[in-house]
Amino acid sequence: MKFVIIGGVAAGMSAAAKIARTAKDPQITVYEKNGFFSYSACGLPYYVGGLNEDYRRMIARTPEEFAAQGIRLRPHCEAVSVEPERHAVTVRDLSSGQTFTDTYDRLLIATGAAPKWPGVPGEDLVGVHTLRSFEEGLFLKEYAASRGPGSVTVIGAGYIGLECADVFLQAGWKVRVVTNGDHVLPGFDPEMQDLAMEELCAVGAEMHPLENLIAFEGNGQIAQVRTDAGVYPSDLSIVAVGIRPNTDFLKGSGIALAQNGAVLTDSFLRTSVPDVYAAGDCATVKDRRTGGQRWQPLATTANKTGRIAGLNMAGGQEELFGAVGSAAVKICRLEFGRTGLGEEEARRAGLDAKAVTVRAYDHPTYYPGTTPLAVKVIYENGSRKLLGAQLCGQKGAALRTDIFAVAISAGMTTPELGMTDLVYAPPFSGVWDAVQLACNAAK
Repeated sequence: MKFVIIGGVAAGMSAAAKIARTAKDPQITVYEKNGFFSYSACGLPYYVGGLNEDYRRMIARTPEEFAAQGIRLRPHCEAVSVEPERHAVTVRDLSSGQTFTDTYDRLLIATGAAPKWPGVPGEDLVGVHTLRSFEEGLFLKEYAASRGPGSVTVIGAGYIGLECADVFLQAGWKVRVVTNGDHVLPGFDPEMQDLAMEELCAVGAEMHPLENLIAFEGNGQIAQVRTDAGVYPSDLSIVAVGIRPNTDFLKGSGIALAQNGAVLTDSFLRTSVPDVYAAGDCATVKDRRTGGQRWQPLATTANKTGRIAGLNMAGGQEELFGAVGSAAVKICRLEFGRTGLGEEEARRAGLDAKAVTVRAYDHPTYYPGTTPLAVKVIYENGSRKLLGAQLCGQKGAALRTDIFAVAISAGMTTPELGMTDLVYAPPFSGVWDAVQLACNAAK
């Protein structure tokens, strides 16, 4: 059977490896727009910032390892269109400029998400870059080394933008963050957003909320960033204003898309047309909290959906249990974790939601090294079913979020998790862990 995969990063290569292990005598071809396969895009900010000096450590598997599995890799090849009625894909070889058609028995769309651009003058200047692909990471590493420590302006205050702010602060750069919103860390509730803003200011970042970007300015390379509130000298600017599903090439294919362009899938990762599957940041997934389809562009989701899509393409019948939107981010000295629904998010979903925020410690104060934790629990009024949780602290916040992720996935209530038999020893936690204190405060 002939398998074609469009996209060669997390979801695509997870699927390819699973097909190679599962299907009988498969012919697997993977087309990837860029030149690298199977890498950790989440590691790019830390590579650019100098916390990792060897880019090879971010590559999960080499081309030689995939070749040994019989997987054919085609770098620098971009899908132009899909014709499901012909079981055909039109591909452009970016090296030669030529287009050609390939056919498939089963097709996986795993093209990920593309960075958004603000659409202002000067976006083509050297030193104005997004950080989404491996090639961008390699370039920015060298460019930053040649220019810094200098001044960097980060446009956007989401995960990637704030991770970049963090690593450049550690590297001794002057860092400013410009966002047109009134807060940082979208996806978190105001209590956590305020803690993130306070931390960034405390470590020396210049924060510029409620400012609209006007232009990037310079002669060939960036020299300054202009907003509606000021002009800021800049040796480098990282643009991180969001992402969108990379699915423009599917228009007219008959494959059903969500309003934002994400490919609609069922719990088996099948699309609306036969023999075509989708996985990763370009597709929706089953939301375990609501049962509906939702776009959740996260690396963990991409790997899981790729694996299941590959198994089902090879003849399996495995369902995705569903995602709960778990995520974590490090901002300077603090960890932030979230899972499930935020407070207002739950109410917009029509749920009678309540919330409680508790301040506690990662372990008892009589043992050295105690640090504070903030734990917010969102739950359903009446049933007290867990709907979501958000945590912040210097240590122990991110991985404690996993406790809530498991509990939400299992449909647990706050009393049930509050009385769960968690481990206790003074170096690690209190006899009542911060997780339990927050749950038992939910009345």
